[in-house]
Amino acid sequence: MGLEEKVPEGILLTSVEKMVGWARASSIWPCTFGLACCAIEMMAAGASRFDLARFGAEVFRASPRQSDLMIVAGRVSVKMAPVLRQVYDQMSEPKWVIAMGACASCAGVFNNYAIVPGVDRIVPVDVYVPGCPPRPEMLIQGIMKLQEKIRTGSLKPVVVDMPDRPRAAGA
Repeated sequence: MGLEEKVPEGILLTSVEKMVGWARASSIWPCTFGLACCAIEMMAAGASRFDLARFGAEVFRASPRQSDLMIVAGRVSVKMAPVLRQVYDQMSEPKWVIAMGACASCAGVFNNYAIVPGVDRIVPVDVYVPGCPPRPEMLIQGIMKLQEKIRTGSLKPVVVDMPDRPRAAGA
């Protein structure tokens, strides 16, 4: 005779850590930081066609004080880097960062002195979403990976897998 038999139906038993992790993962409030073409794909992820609201990350906030997720979409210039860091510092704790696109992850095709070679040199990144620009589905997959990471409490960065693309004949 276990404890489960004494608990009335409809009551769940869990730890406080798991409950807080579930609540945090289910109510992510992103602070947008759209810098380039990836921002268009990020906006599409929030639109009705892709409906980011289904995954608990609908409320894009303009104020960093009301946000716990920063989506860095696009290339970060050296001039913009201190602003990005200031916005990150103003966000509430706990906070997470998604690097969206090749430019935010590793400067992409820009190999010059004006572009930061990876946003992880400025802020800690939790999830990398590759692509140039990544599709809205990939950003949603990145948010789902972040939710999984929040629920489990993992500290390792995650890279979202690229979907298989159809190849041209003879390629």
